[in-house]
Order: sequence, then structure tokens, then C-alpha cells
Amino acid sequence: MFPFDDRDGLIWFDGALVPWAEARLPVLTHALHMGGAVFEGIRAYDGQVFLGDAHFQRFAHSAELLGYTIPRSVVELTKATEAVLWANELKDAYIRPLAWRGSESVSVSARRASIHVAIAAWDWPTPAALGKCENGIKLALAAWRRPRADTAPTASKCSGLYMIGTLARHAANDEGYDDALLLDIDGNIAETTATNIMLVEGKRLVSPVADCFLDSITKRHVFALAIKRGLEVVERKVSLSELCAADEVFVAGTSIEIQPVVQLDAPTVAAQWDVGPLTQYLIGDFQASIRQKGSADSRIRAV
Repeated sequence: MFPFDDRDGLIWFDGALVPWAEARLPVLTHALHMGGAVFEGIRAYDGQVFLGDAHFQRFAHSAELLGYTIPRSVVELTKATEAVLWANELKDAYIRPLAWRGSESVSVSARRASIHVAIAAWDWPTPAALGKCENGIKLALAAWRRPRADTAPTASKCSGLYMIGTLARHAANDEGYDDALLLDIDGNIAETTATNIMLVEGKRLVSPVADCFLDSITKRHVFALAIKRGLEVVERKVSLSELCAADEVFVAGTSIEIQPVVQLDAPTVAAQWDVGPLTQYLIGDFQASIRQKGSADSRIRAV
């Protein structure tokens, strides 16, 4: 895999397109020391940004939860993203907007620190694009838990909160699993390291309520597809035993879209699931939805 520090292409950096290798930060950047960057993961399909408004609104909200304002509007960020796609000749791409406090302070207090914004995009094929969207993944139960909402800004897509996911993913990979499942502080299901989890119970789609982790925009889109298919959708607390008893289980997120879960191993329980028909239907519905043209409420036309 090519490193991310020196690639061909252009990155939008504080209002201008600059060569990838020149988009660099000082070592004494506040966000690097204090973990206060916020970011988004977005996809473009056929040159159009998918669910862009929702992502950029959450981007702004994430910064507000950390005490600063992104100095660019949703419209400006949208146009910048279009410019990045155009400049790099990308049609299907992964897009990473990032905002952070600058180098005016490295102490805890950073009220006078400048706010910087960058947007990069690159070719990162999804499991579906690789013909692997129905390949089930195996989860291990993480030793780490998601913190309560009164201990961290859990509704923010904040860089500092992702160290938990990194630690949990590394531990799972070391044991031969694809990803890790994290519980909340009360022992209920939370999410994986980077995706929301959903379970099928008959004709009902159930997902844990996002009260201590990031509410997934992709999950919301999957909910809408499920409702169109006549399924009931429910958000509530989900116990580990309920998850194990589900008919089907899958995860959803920008990076992987929808991917089935076929196995979970935990110290006291273990479960296996087939890649069931409702999961397969929703994968198909999702793939159809991202290739539709001209949906003004969820797509932005690229230049």
C-alpha cells in the first residue's frame, strides 16, 4: 500500500489546491498533541458526492462539540470537494475532509489557535467494487468499551476518540479477526471500531441507539432503504445475547458500505450467522441507490 505522505495529486488546503506532498503541518500543531481534529469519510460515485450535505453538516457539528467553528460553509466545502475530484480526475473515490486547531498553542487551552481545513480524495475501492460485498467478516469482542456521553464528546467524529478503535482493531487482527465489536459501559452492544452494527430479527432491522458513539449517516440511509422494502426499523439498547440470537447481522459505514458479519467470538459467548436474504437484498438496494442519477436531496453534481 502506498504511504499517504507523498502521492501524486492535489489536496484542497485552506482554500487552495496544493500538491499532495506540500500539504503538511508543523510538528507543534495543537490537534497532533491534544487530539482535537474532526473529520468525515465520504464517498463519490460516478463523479457525484454521496450524502454530502449530511456529512458536511455533521462535520460542522463535530467541530462545535469540540468548541470551535469550521471557517467554511457547507456550500464552500461542497465546491472544494468537487474541485478535488475534478483536479484528481476521480469518479469513484473516498473523500476525507479534516479540520484542526493550528500551532499557535500546544497547551490545553487553545482559544486563539487558528482553524485549518483540508480535503483529500483518493481511489479506495469498496468491498462491492472488489466483488466482495457478500464476504462475511469475523468479529472479536474488544476489551475496550465506548465511553459514556458525559465523559467524552461521543457524538463528534473526533480524531482523539479513534484511538480506542485502533487499539481494538489491532488486538482483533492479531488474533485473526477482521474487526472488533465494542460494548458500552453497561455491557450493551455499541459498534465496531469504525462502523455501526445492525441485526435482522424476522422482518425487523434493529440497531443500537447511538448514545455513546457516532451516529452513522450510512446507517440512516440503510434504514430508509429497509423501510422502502417494508421492514420495521428500531433503535434501542441491544444486549450481547440478543445480538447472538439474531437471524442476520451486518455492519454499515462509508468505508465498507454494507458488509455481513458471519462470526463473533467473546470470552463467554460465540455466534455464527449466514449471509441471509435480507442482508443480500439491502446490499443490492444500496448498490442501486448509489448509482442513481440526479437525486438532489442526497447528491451533489461534480464539476
